[in-house]
Amino acid sequence: MTEQPPDDSRAPGAPPGPAASADGGSSGGGSPGGAEPAAGSVATERRSGRGEHARKAATADGNGGGGRGRHARPEGGEPRRGRSARRWAVEWVVIILIALAVAFGVRTFVAQTFYVPSTSMYPTLKAGDRIVVNKLAFHLGSVQRGDIVVFKTPAAERGRCGGAPVPDLVKRVIGLPNETISANGGTVYVTGKALAEPWLPKTKSTYTANFGPVHVPKGDYFMMGDNRVNSCDSRIWGPVSGSSFVGKVDLIIWPLSQFRFF
Repeated sequence: MTEQPPDDSRAPGAPPGPAASADGGSSGGGSPGGAEPAAGSVATERRSGRGEHARKAATADGNGGGGRGRHARPEGGEPRRGRSARRWAVEWVVIILIALAVAFGVRTFVAQTFYVPSTSMYPTLKAGDRIVVNKLAFHLGSVQRGDIVVFKTPAAERGRCGGAPVPDLVKRVIGLPNETISANGGTVYVTGKALAEPWLPKTKSTYTANFGPVHVPKGDYFMMGDNRVNSCDSRIWGPVSGSSFVGKVDLIIWPLSQFRFF
């Protein structure tokens, strides 16, 4: 038989030839170093590279990128709870200081409470009553007859009325500047005219004994207690200067059973 020439076709079961390169060219003209890597190998290598980058990014994000899932604290800072406590304390100190300043301002320039220690203004004011004095009353308006006023104890009162000395007195305005005040038969007269006193109930304690006449100088006022038989007032130590007035009594706040405005 004639010998058949070698068949270029590969016999069944022969190993496959070189695969196409990634860019579609023939592997026969491959690089000098040998056959190029198969497409499957290149894809695997690329996937492997992407996975490595992902792992590095996750590591950086978890440890140095803000610490998601961890309770991190900035270097050199203090705990948030400590800052909150300090801020709370500072806020309360500021609030207390403002409240004290407001209270001081109100007490000094607007209103003040006083305790009535005696019965010289009975029955209008009783011993133990607490009253509120309006310090702006005479800055915004004028003194009126019948006003109940707290004023500084005049020097002439000391040693004349007995009892422990007090810094302030509370009485009612009866005489105004440049008037003449007197009393006769239980009636008070202002420059010769009988004074109606609607604030004064007719009782034994409110009966006014005879006195005067007393002239009230300019800028002064004649003060009397409602308890006429038991009040040391201008009938004893004379008129007082309006500059000594602390303010006008506006209301009784204690006891609650006595609460009232004037």
